[in-house]
Amino acid sequence: MVKGISRQVIVVEAPEPKLFEQAIFILRKDAPNVTDEALLKEAKGLIGTPAPSKWMEGPVWALAGGLLVAVLWIVSSFL
Repeated sequence: MVKGISRQVIVVEAPEPKLFEQAIFILRKDAPNVTDEALLKEAKGLIGTPAPSKWMEGPVWALAGGLLVAVLWIVSSFL
């Protein structure tokens, strides 16, 4: 089913097409009037932004917890 709504989109080709060929950005309805170059620069900037890595989050918290337990054990053994 096709709806009768007109939207502005920006299609950006992927810089390194290993998995994706292109990215499609849909412009917000309340977006300010900016130049085409500014829109393209913003879209390319979003493509180049790496996703935040969370694979180290678990090991870091485990190490911090182990270190805290070790410090508390050492302090309690001297009392």
